[in-house]
Amino acid sequence: MKEFIGATLLSLVLAFSVTAVIGRKVIDYLHKLKYGQEIREEGPSWHQTKSGTPTMGGIMFIIGIGISILINLVIIQLMHNMRYEMLKVAMLFAVSLGFGAIGYIDDYIKVVKKRNLGLTPIQKFLLQLAFALLYVIMLMFMGMLKTDIIVPFFKRAVTVPILLYIPFVMFVVVGTVNAVNLTDGLDGLASSVTAVVALFFAVYAFFMWGDVPQTGVSIFATAVTGGLLGFLIYNKYPARVFMGDTGSLFLGGAVALMAVDLNMYLYLIIVGFIYFAETLSVILQVTYFKYTRKKYGEGKRLFRMTPLHHHFEMKGWSEVRIVTTFTVVTICLCVLGMLL
Repeated sequence: MKEFIGATLLSLVLAFSVTAVIGRKVIDYLHKLKYGQEIREEGPSWHQTKSGTPTMGGIMFIIGIGISILINLVIIQLMHNMRYEMLKVAMLFAVSLGFGAIGYIDDYIKVVKKRNLGLTPIQKFLLQLAFALLYVIMLMFMGMLKTDIIVPFFKRAVTVPILLYIPFVMFVVVGTVNAVNLTDGLDGLASSVTAVVALFFAVYAFFMWGDVPQTGVSIFATAVTGGLLGFLIYNKYPARVFMGDTGSLFLGGAVALMAVDLNMYLYLIIVGFIYFAETLSVILQVTYFKYTRKKYGEGKRLFRMTPLHHHFEMKGWSEVRIVTTFTVVTICLCVLGMLL
């Protein structure tokens, strides 16, 4: 047990250290390539001052997480020969990397090719759906797929028929990926919230899963936490770099896949409440605007601006206050998730 705790802590420290060390070089390189972020006009007007800040910075924590995992895999193989856990970590990282690749293509089209919209929504949706299905198929092929769903407040998991389970998993994964992407709108917001959520999964996988800890998930989760803490050195307000879709889609995939491995889909609503509040605010805003425009001839809004973090900005909250509040809320909900 002590060796495995050491492995998870090493995963966090390595990911943090590598990300922190290479961060400045990555930022300089992005500056050299002129990979600056174009700020959308429909956002808060004062965000225009951030125009030109390097984007695609998610590459730095992806590299940090990858190196951390690689070193841990070698150590685990040499010391414990745990092929199952090695395979689990490798699968989690590889498919998360696939989601990050979708974001990279999107960023590249927007930043380098100067096409503001990047990939079309249908292209992104189909690619995300494909990677979600790929992960399910990989779990089935490796005999790792369990069609159970852990339900808060209940001691027993609910078993779902495979024909319903597969589309349900795909829906959760794609929905989570896009929810995390929407959350990435303020300096340090997505990285702070996701670091807490990843740490929740790490602790749960190792200490609360059952008699046999899910060491592979825990190592991956702590690597994500460490990478994001290292990234926050450069991404906290005022941000010197943005993660871009490269980083946010990678993180969305990582969070969703950890929930899949631990059968904790419904807990995502609790510990990832900020993600879904951001997404729900957009859905409600668009729906209400269309409804009132059709009924009264003029569209009305429920929020001053969406996603939700922009609503609080328009009310006069500073970015630091919003990020701090959302992170504290996530910490409290993760504690609640542990208690449940």
